[in-house]
Amino acid sequence: MRCGVDGLAALVQGKLSADPFSGQLFIFRGRKGHIVKCLWSDPEGMCVLYKRLNEGQFVWTRMANGTIGLTAAQLSMLLEGMDWRRLRRVREPDPDAPSPTRAL
Repeated sequence: MRCGVDGLAALVQGKLSADPFSGQLFIFRGRKGHIVKCLWSDPEGMCVLYKRLNEGQFVWTRMANGTIGLTAAQLSMLLEGMDWRRLRRVREPDPDAPSPTRAL
């Protein structure tokens, strides 16, 4: 986790064959798992977010080609140190469906 903006951008280009200026967010995790760096670009330049957890580790998963797509909710959970892999959408109840009745 010694890389700065230029080093992370070089990793994105070299290892991932991606464009660091594409507007995508690239997340890197340290070996011990308690540090992440996020790299992205905006119209004014490159940005880096560094976050270290006081306790625990960031939940990570194996990636076949080095990349994985995350939703905004999954990213938020990842950065909070929560298990983002178990995120599931709760189905909204159908307002036209009859309500279940319970026998007493």
